[in-house]
Amino acid sequence: MPLLKPSTLRYLKEAAKIPRYPLLERLHGYIYLRWPYTYIGLGVGTHPMRRLLAPLAALATRLYPTGPDDGTDPERISWADSYHGKALPLDEARRLVTVRRDIEIRNLEKIIPYKRARDLVLRHPERIVALECPCRSARENPCLPLDVCLIVGEPFASFVLEHHPDKSRRISPEEAVAILEQEDRRGHVHHAFFKEALLGRFYAICNCCSCCCGAMQAQRNGIPMLCSSGYVAELDGETCVSCGLCAKRCQFHALTFEGGVTRLDPALCMGCGVCVNACPKGALSLRRDAARGEPLEIEALLAHAEPGAA
Repeated sequence: MPLLKPSTLRYLKEAAKIPRYPLLERLHGYIYLRWPYTYIGLGVGTHPMRRLLAPLAALATRLYPTGPDDGTDPERISWADSYHGKALPLDEARRLVTVRRDIEIRNLEKIIPYKRARDLVLRHPERIVALECPCRSARENPCLPLDVCLIVGEPFASFVLEHHPDKSRRISPEEAVAILEQEDRRGHVHHAFFKEALLGRFYAICNCCSCCCGAMQAQRNGIPMLCSSGYVAELDGETCVSCGLCAKRCQFHALTFEGGVTRLDPALCMGCGVCVNACPKGALSLRRDAARGEPLEIEALLAHAEPGAA
């Protein structure tokens, strides 16, 4: 019986191709993929081993400070720089799981505004695995269903499938689209996640709710793990009938409904588009906001990277 599973060997070989990729990051990535429920459970504060492993958490905090970067230290790397998500409107999330071709676009600093982990590299993107969400699984009364984390491409999809056969399943791009659409109807936000320890690149689309998602809760506590889609919602007061449905769906509390009036706070909006799709009257829309960075638009990125591409 081999000491390492085939998917582990493929992951390590992929990591070995990256120049000067630290051994500690390779180990970190392996631990994250191999034991995601323990890893995330420790992060969200519900795992029974949290107290026992507190010294390791303290070490991680020293390596990657959790507070926001104030810009005074150009060498400072925060926790958010090593692990973060980009909000995606539903259409862009659909395109990302149906691209069906290998992609290598590096250093997307205007789209992924962090110092590290901002490469969009897809190997065999048609290989997608639906994984039971570690954040939801860590909760006593989680949102359902659980299998809404979409692991996209290799070597990640095979690793997750081989190491977590009871909590994951291979799905087609069409099935991935169906999960995205169902989660959108539930009011959950699509985030493209990037992690330094996972080869410094995109690896998954998570469908997040503010009650379960560790990244969304970290965001509320001042750790900027999530960035805007590059869009902001706009509310047409003349079309709005103040039904309050959008406020119930908004995971970022940018929309409120009080005294029969719907209000939008653009400063809190992440441009996910959940409210737009939920509004029965079409009173909400998304507009580009240059101050929030550029959107992750896969077709535009491909056309720019390959002149003449369709």
